[in-house]
Amino acid sequence: MALMDFIKKQFIDILQWTEDGDGTLAWRFPMAEMEIQNGASLTVRESQVAMFVNEGKVADVFQPGMYKLTTQTLPVLTYLKNWDKLFESPFKSDVYFFSTRTQLDQKWGTPNPITIRDKEFGIVRLRAFGIYAYHLVDPQAFYQKISGTRDRYDREELAGQLRNTLVAGMTDLFAESGVPFIDMAANQEEFGRAMFAKMQPVFAEYGLALDSLVVQNVSLPEELQKILDQKIGMNMIGDMQRYTQYQVANSIPDAAKNEGGMAAMGVGLGAGVGFGQVVGQAMAAALPQGGAAPAVTAPAATAGSLSPDEVVATLEKLHGLVEKGILSQAEFDAKKVELLKKLT
Repeated sequence: MALMDFIKKQFIDILQWTEDGDGTLAWRFPMAEMEIQNGASLTVRESQVAMFVNEGKVADVFQPGMYKLTTQTLPVLTYLKNWDKLFESPFKSDVYFFSTRTQLDQKWGTPNPITIRDKEFGIVRLRAFGIYAYHLVDPQAFYQKISGTRDRYDREELAGQLRNTLVAGMTDLFAESGVPFIDMAANQEEFGRAMFAKMQPVFAEYGLALDSLVVQNVSLPEELQKILDQKIGMNMIGDMQRYTQYQVANSIPDAAKNEGGMAAMGVGLGAGVGFGQVVGQAMAAALPQGGAAPAVTAPAATAGSLSPDEVVATLEKLHGLVEKGILSQAEFDAKKVELLKKLT
């Protein structure tokens, strides 16, 4: 009886794969020196595919379901082994299971900035990152090109290859599209769709289907981002002289409400510097440089013009009249414009 039990253990009656963790893409059934019993049961669960391989050649592929292994259910293997239709003996074959579950939240990104030519900025270095998802659809292609005869092939082993492939595709997409970096960064969803379409055939070569691809961020390295921010700021400011006048005029009503009145503005703008001098310096820096450099402090006022201190004092008085209801806000604004034109 002990000898019979030993003989029975050499034959496999049930073939199945119960996944013991997450991330395994391919798993080979442990055959050792055992043989598969003719009429054995094969169970392929949902989100799995099973494949028989005979002496390195792919034979029969099974989708989810339960099968009785005979010459009828193994036509390719029967042909490769030249079995008779009445063959009922145990047999040897490698059996691989593949997971077809969607592999979610896979990260991709540029480990280092990549160099591209941009229409607006010339040669720039940029970073990008996002997430993607995929699943296995062609076990034969995956076996032949990726997993091979290994006992197990995990998702993490493939992550580096897929990530680098995505980065290379993104670089090519930038070069082919010719879209400026600013427009690309502002339309990340559209960029993601274009990248998804470009990478689908690449994944298919590995026996995979790319389910989704999201671009979460496209940016410049920190040092280049500072330069870009400065350029955007200059474009927003435009005419520096008008910008300076606007800033001075709009700060007067708020300063007048604070304790200390207009004098508090001088303290906020610079310790030990009178408010009139600060305004004069700001105006002098904003004016075009031609001939001799303009003096920081204003000379004697010309006819029809006022010094910054006089303008500030007048506006403070006018603002007080607005608060008392003597002047309307519209009248104050009109007078403010008139006075600002008289700045020396």
